[in-house]
Amino acid sequence: MLYFQLVIMAGTVMLAYYFEYTDTFNVHIQGFFCHDNSYMKPYLGPEESSTIPPAILYAVVAGVPALVITVTESVLFLLQYVSEDLDNREKIIVMGDCCYLNPLVRRTFRFLGVYAFGLFATDIFVNAGQVVTGNLSPYFLTVCKPNYTALGCQQVVRFINHQEACTGNEDDILHARKSFPSKEAAISVYAALYVAMYITCSVKAKGTRLAKPVLSLGLICLAFLTGINRVVEYRNHWSDVIAGFIIGGAIAVFMVRSLLTLIVKIQMQFICKLVCAYFMRMLLLILCLVTAIQTLDYTVHYYSKFWVGYNFLNIFERSLLWVQLFDQKYSKN
Repeated sequence: MLYFQLVIMAGTVMLAYYFEYTDTFNVHIQGFFCHDNSYMKPYLGPEESSTIPPAILYAVVAGVPALVITVTESVLFLLQYVSEDLDNREKIIVMGDCCYLNPLVRRTFRFLGVYAFGLFATDIFVNAGQVVTGNLSPYFLTVCKPNYTALGCQQVVRFINHQEACTGNEDDILHARKSFPSKEAAISVYAALYVAMYITCSVKAKGTRLAKPVLSLGLICLAFLTGINRVVEYRNHWSDVIAGFIIGGAIAVFMVRSLLTLIVKIQMQFICKLVCAYFMRMLLLILCLVTAIQTLDYTVHYYSKFWVGYNFLNIFERSLLWVQLFDQKYSKN
């Protein structure tokens, strides 16, 4: 069984590698309209010049969960070892005729292995979405540098759907075609929510009722700010970031509820539902705000002020109704 799991893990890592570092999967070429303001935002440089560069993001996503899980499991093991409850101590498991696996090592590797598998799965989901959709980044036309004269965009609005329309750097253009969903938002929310649910479900010590929510909400807040930074720097649209939040959060909840429930001895179903409910409520409120802002920005150019106010209030009221319906359904369950 262990070897079968290692084969699955190796296959997942290989698939993530092919998506990330090879040209095996071609990106869909999506067209654009001439002089489309949605794709003419300024280009602030490569990802390394961002406020949250990939090196720091990946180091935090890989290092912080590993450190938290290792330290937590070590402390819990020591507390259990010095306690007088001998019956509830986890026993050393014999693997074959030669290998003895300590419960501390077993639990730590289980939690880290599940986390690593979910992280690579999140990367695969995001890369697959980017390759299939080929959604354009807000700065696409800035790096594309299309020749509007040759394309015939002087007097009429034309839709351009061929790859030869761009004259800019090919690497920048290829990266600008992979905006949906946001990878940074997905992996940051996955890491934050996984660690938050792990802390909430594993730590049972007295005096941690305030420490656990503070640490968990702090991690989720950092992930939320990572997605906001992508929008502020014009590297992703609002919809890209929200989709990344949903993908990363859904995979984290799935991994914890489906796999870790078999390992953790406490009843964690209610806690996981509570964390999932708050996460979904946050996404619904963000969706409400973004929908209302986009509606206001669109209607202010084409309709009267009366229709702007009416449409804004209508969308906002309908979005709040979604949140209320979600709360009613959750309270029944």
